[in-house]
Amino acid sequence: MSKLFDESKTESIYGIDDVLDMLDSLLRDAGPWWDKFYSDREKPVPFFKGVPDENLVEYFERKLLLPGRVLELGCGAGRNALYFAKQGCEVDGIDISKEAINWAIERMSESRLKVNFTCSSIFDLEIETNSYDIVYDSGCLHHVPPHRRMDYISLLKKSLKPGGFFGLTCFASGCQDQGGGSEISDWEVYRERSLKGGLAFSEEKLKKLFCNDFKVIELRKMQELGQEAKVFGKSFLWAVLLKKIS
Repeated sequence: MSKLFDESKTESIYGIDDVLDMLDSLLRDAGPWWDKFYSDREKPVPFFKGVPDENLVEYFERKLLLPGRVLELGCGAGRNALYFAKQGCEVDGIDISKEAINWAIERMSESRLKVNFTCSSIFDLEIETNSYDIVYDSGCLHHVPPHRRMDYISLLKKSLKPGGFFGLTCFASGCQDQGGGSEISDWEVYRERSLKGGLAFSEEKLKKLFCNDFKVIELRKMQELGQEAKVFGKSFLWAVLLKKIS
C-alpha cells in the first residue's frame, strides 16, 4: 500500500491525512508485491483458477442477488468479476496489481464478456454516491491496514445504493493452522510493520465493523472444495452478505 518508512526523513503532521500517510509508510508498498505474486501464473494458488466463489454462485441461485451494477474491490485476475458479467451485471473490477489486471483482461477477451477493469488502489477511486447495486470483496479487506478500515467503510457507504448489497470473503480467526490469516492484533501490525500475510477476523469483529450501516443477511464459513470443483471454496474464509440499511 505504501513504501517502507524512511527514518532519515523529517516530516510534519498537520492533520489526519498526514497521520494516515505516516502509518501507510510503515508498511510495504502493496502494488509491486502483488505484481510479483501474480507474475507466476503456474503457482499452485487455489484462487488462480478461473472459477467464482461458491457463496457468490449460491447468492444468485437463491436470488439473494439479482443482476445490477457491480463494483468488485481487489478483483485479482477477474474470476468473480467475469461471473457477475455472465449473470448480466454491469461490472467495474479494481485491483492494485497491473499483473492481475492484465490477466483479468486476457480472461475477459477469451470469454467474450464485458468488464471494466482498472488498475488502482481502492482508496484512489472517484465514485459517484449511491451508484452501485452490489459491492463485492473476495480477499481484499484482510489486506487493508487497520488505520484504513474506516476509509474502506466510507467507500462502501458512498458507493452502494440504499438497500444495496455487500458481499465479502475474508480470513476467519481460529483457522491459521489451515492456511488462514494472521491472529496478530491491530496494534501489532505497526510494531511488526507487517500484516503477516493478511489479518483474520472473528465474527464479533466483523459485526462490530459493519453493524452500524449494514444488516447481516448471511454470515458463514465457506465450503471446503477441491481444486477440481467448478467453484472456489476454502473453509478458513468467511462468506458474508450484508445489506446497506439506508
